[in-house]
Amino acid sequence: MTTFMKYFPILFLILLLLLSSSCKNDKNSPGVQETPVKKVIEKENVEIPVDPRKPKDSINKKNAVLFLSKYGETNKETKVLIKTRLGDIKIQLFEDTPLHRASFIFLTKMGYFDTTCFYRVVPDFIIQGGESERLDTQRYKARYERYKIPPEFRKKRQHTYGAIAMARDWENNPRKYSTAFEFYIVQNRKGAHHLDGEHTVIGQVISGFETIDKIVNLKAGSDEWPLDDVFMKIEVID
Repeated sequence: MTTFMKYFPILFLILLLLLSSSCKNDKNSPGVQETPVKKVIEKENVEIPVDPRKPKDSINKKNAVLFLSKYGETNKETKVLIKTRLGDIKIQLFEDTPLHRASFIFLTKMGYFDTTCFYRVVPDFIIQGGESERLDTQRYKARYERYKIPPEFRKKRQHTYGAIAMARDWENNPRKYSTAFEFYIVQNRKGAHHLDGEHTVIGQVISGFETIDKIVNLKAGSDEWPLDDVFMKIEVID
């Protein structure tokens, strides 16, 4: 037996191991699925402020309705400004959706939205924001126990062009409770009326429509998340 034949099984095994390792690291190889989830940004460490009028910011999933009812009585603002690297969007919040208005104002003042971005863009439909993969975003949600808000559907509050509405779970949510943390803005000029009565419309864009178009037309991945993040800062203006 030649030396080559003697060591052939060992060489063959080494070759198989090398090929296996190569395939596992090739995102385009058959059987390997590229995860759509981005890496969490750990370098950010934003301090979560405490409202001195409400020690411990005591909203949670059990007392959300009572908390927001009381909060809305002393925080009556109805206008916010969303600032992004592509421009600003001014929003008028509706007073006849009081729990949702109070929640949006509360999270704005507490700085939650300043840790988030527009993470979904669908041309001729919506841009969706209020989420990110920063650790601080998840800390906020954990702190407030990811509380939800009962629906506040109003016949006159529909998904017209520029309407802002809250996202919600579609499974195991028969009462259509809104998430407090994620919102979307209708970009389609004809509206998105198939969502009327499904999601609570909480406000209307009053300026910055050109910014919405810039955001929705960004290049995005298969998960509809823009390849270049569009982070936001929201401030209460009136």
